[in-house]
Amino acid sequence: MKHDLELQVNKTNNLSEGKTATQSRTATCFPPCGPDKVIDGDRETCAKDVGIGKGSSVKSIWWTVDLGSKHSIYSISIYFKDYKEYGDFELRQRGRFAGFSLYISNTQKKEDGYLCYKNTLPLPPLEFNTTCIEHGRYVIYYNERLDGVTYPGEYQIQSIYTELCEVKVEGCGKGFHGNNCNTPCPINCQEQRCSIVNGTCFDCTQGYAGEMCEKKCESGFYGLECKRQCKGHCIRNTPCNHVTGNCDEGCAAGWIGMQCDQ
Repeated sequence: MKHDLELQVNKTNNLSEGKTATQSRTATCFPPCGPDKVIDGDRETCAKDVGIGKGSSVKSIWWTVDLGSKHSIYSISIYFKDYKEYGDFELRQRGRFAGFSLYISNTQKKEDGYLCYKNTLPLPPLEFNTTCIEHGRYVIYYNERLDGVTYPGEYQIQSIYTELCEVKVEGCGKGFHGNNCNTPCPINCQEQRCSIVNGTCFDCTQGYAGEMCEKKCESGFYGLECKRQCKGHCIRNTPCNHVTGNCDEGCAAGWIGMQCDQ
């Protein structure tokens, strides 16, 4: 999906803090670590996955946050574990995280979603940010070290521990879009959710269609996405209600019921 990437959003909401996070596997660590530590607003607490790569039976890892419902996303920031208190491990850490991907999806499967970022070279900084203008419910971090694949020399290929300390997903809250997140979504957007870029609706409420859900269903159709067809037995061949499918003015002779289908 293409978007106008020139949009500069000046005011966004943290959509991920305090939500529900999961990961493929959790390593044993002290102090306790886990997927929820990545969205607690504290960069000192982290998640740690089991090691992948050469010599490990595990070849890929994932971490995901459930935003609770579809949101209009603008950017994603990641703070990786740096180990500054123990010495200079920056290049090692950057090499471990190298090659990671970020997906936006409406399911917990990255294959169902949209790839919004793929790292190659240079190595990612330990404080990372990318613009990712998309909408969805799940943000998925993924990385792998597969057998038989030749990776760049800068990549770490053995004992790849993924330690995410904070992931911040930013965008507009429900019902708003625009560069200050203060423009209301069109009134007929389903659940008042629309694109952060141009206000186009993700889905329409019953009886409406169009990018802004500004159009009533064509005569003879009704319901979600205007896919349902009227029964055709309304009085004087009048069209049914574009939202409910009912014959508001009554039925033709010989028919009864709200939709004149009996």
